[in-house]
Amino acid sequence: MKVLVVGGGGREHALAWKIAQSPRVTKLYCAPGNPGIAHVAECLPIPSDDIDALRDAVKAHRVDLTVVGPEAPLAAGIVDAFRRDKLLIFGPHQAAARIEASKSFSKDLMARLRIPTAEAQTFTALAPALEYLDRRDAPIVVKADGLAQGKGVVVAATRAEAREAVRAMLEGKAFGEAGTRVVIEEFLDGEELTVMAFTDGKTVLPLAAAQDHKRVGDGDTGPNTGGMGAYAPAPIGTRELLERVRRTILEPTVEGLSRLGSPFHGVLYAGLMMVRGEPKVLEFNARMGDPETQVVLPLLKTDVVEVLMAVAEHRLDRLTVEWHERAAVCVVLAASGYPGTPVKGTPIAGLAELERRDELVAFHAGTAAGPGGVVTAGGRVLGVTGIGETLESARDRAYAGVRRISFDGMHYRSDIAARALNRR
Repeated sequence: MKVLVVGGGGREHALAWKIAQSPRVTKLYCAPGNPGIAHVAECLPIPSDDIDALRDAVKAHRVDLTVVGPEAPLAAGIVDAFRRDKLLIFGPHQAAARIEASKSFSKDLMARLRIPTAEAQTFTALAPALEYLDRRDAPIVVKADGLAQGKGVVVAATRAEAREAVRAMLEGKAFGEAGTRVVIEEFLDGEELTVMAFTDGKTVLPLAAAQDHKRVGDGDTGPNTGGMGAYAPAPIGTRELLERVRRTILEPTVEGLSRLGSPFHGVLYAGLMMVRGEPKVLEFNARMGDPETQVVLPLLKTDVVEVLMAVAEHRLDRLTVEWHERAAVCVVLAASGYPGTPVKGTPIAGLAELERRDELVAFHAGTAAGPGGVVTAGGRVLGVTGIGETLESARDRAYAGVRRISFDGMHYRSDIAARALNRR
């Protein structure tokens, strides 16, 4: 069968890498892809949000299954457009993708379903938002309502910082249309955990629990980013906890969306905060996480194409999903300037050597083909993933890979998975 992966980041490289291992796949495409993805798929020069061009390419190449990686085309209705033309596609419809595309929709849904989450209020005008802040204690969280590429969240340590963030979004249009509505919510203190689940709108199958590292600096310091690394399985994500999350958070959310007439098909991502042992939802996403995908998919034993097809064809209840008893650690290598404006066009050295190594993969996130080789083309440049029998061996393998890569201004966290390892 022929498969198309939509997107061109680290998550999509991990998807393409895993899909290419399936014996069912005879041809793999990716649009637009990147230099790393080009090793396992034919890259088509089509932007991930050009739905008409993607649909035309699927028809021209007779693609059997399309897998959508990023959130923007989902929010724009790519699944609706493909389904209307009877094209098989993995991902939620536009109405269901609102669970990520609108934080206010998500918070309202959780309130109706009594899903445990932070207390929050939504504002479109500056004065009432500032008045609300005056009644709240710091720290406090300010979120742009719409899609902001993982950068629309400010964890304000003081009320003054929160006021500045609200002004930047509502007055300064810091995130454009995404910030014309803001959600102000209580700060939850605890340990973060990511639980993603395959779902066809009825059956919910959680994936291995992962832990992301959002802050740019070691020890969870500095501003938030799209993610500086991840590991799986996270020890706090015990079998008992995953079962509780499935029963009290994931299944009620999937059922609630179905009752609204917006059944969710694809991967539902729950970003959780463990508060005194109880999981509370920080956010829902309508797709796989980045960089969590880079550590969860290497642990999947079942053919990923079988899973994707079962979801797309609404028969997930007939599939048993198996996992390797292993671990994976991903360290993100970021460009100079990130998480601000990154420096682009910097040559990257050391990639060729990594491509010849087993159980060590450099997933390309923000790269491009330059005149002399691969160059930086985004903030998060590479996700170096080590796979091992234990979390410690996976971590060691990942950092050994990191030491083989270099580019001017490269920076990364040196403590990915340290929290789990120090717990032992």
